[in-house]
Amino acid sequence: MGAGVSTTATENDDGGTFSLSSETSLDDIPENCISSMMMNFDPQEICSLARVNKTFHRASSANFVWESKLPQNYKFLLNKVLGEQNLGSMTKKEIYAKLCQPNFFDGGTKEVWLDRSSGQVCMFISSKSFKITGIDDRRYWNYIPTEESRFKSVAYLQQMWWVEVIGELEFEFPKGNYSVFFKLQLGKPSKRLGRRVCNLDQVHGWDIKPVRFQLSTSDGQRSLSQCYLRGSREWAYYHVGDFAIDKPNGPTNINFSLAQIDCTHTKGGLCIDGVVICPKEFTQGLKQF
Repeated sequence: MGAGVSTTATENDDGGTFSLSSETSLDDIPENCISSMMMNFDPQEICSLARVNKTFHRASSANFVWESKLPQNYKFLLNKVLGEQNLGSMTKKEIYAKLCQPNFFDGGTKEVWLDRSSGQVCMFISSKSFKITGIDDRRYWNYIPTEESRFKSVAYLQQMWWVEVIGELEFEFPKGNYSVFFKLQLGKPSKRLGRRVCNLDQVHGWDIKPVRFQLSTSDGQRSLSQCYLRGSREWAYYHVGDFAIDKPNGPTNINFSLAQIDCTHTKGGLCIDGVVICPKEFTQGLKQF
């Protein structure tokens, strides 16, 4: 790629020769043509093409190329992440790179980022932003530190009769279909001699009655499901529901909850890391969260 093209010679009517073309290379392609072509590739492919030569590298940095890869709500995202900082000096490529990083907001209780390949919005919400019944009473709940969480801590239930966890989010999502999941684990994680261990001593009550999950949005979308919490020692993702953004024209209010309020038995040994909101097609790769 980038090799020159040899000239050819042709005899004219007078017996002389003339050149049909001079030597050409990929460097001779106009930058704006290369940039227009790059709009048809995904971000990772654009970065690969930028290594072809200097012309491709310059063409790959064009603002209109990266603006086409940014989500519709990128200005809203920047305001959430960077607040009132002056963004006038940032190129669209720099903005894309910034939004692909883990970006915390709302006092560090929420994280948003763009998927590097598709530019779609993903979010993780910490358990510290939820309304949890009894969270201030250490007989029932504690926040325990762990490197297994993006937020370095999780909510841990020791024992309680009434378990209810409620979350609320107001956010401007780009057009698309999204899924909501609670990230939960039965058992208390810790480290012993540098190895991961999970204490199951307080795990009980989750096999008697199912947990109810609910989701609702400000535009009337609703979802209700229930399931038993099963397994232990490993983080699991429990589907709360799906919602669609058809006509993005401002923030959408989203409410979600987890509840097991049958007071005939106690429940305990549950860790809550948080809630994942991601494009619906990403649900097969949830372990990345």
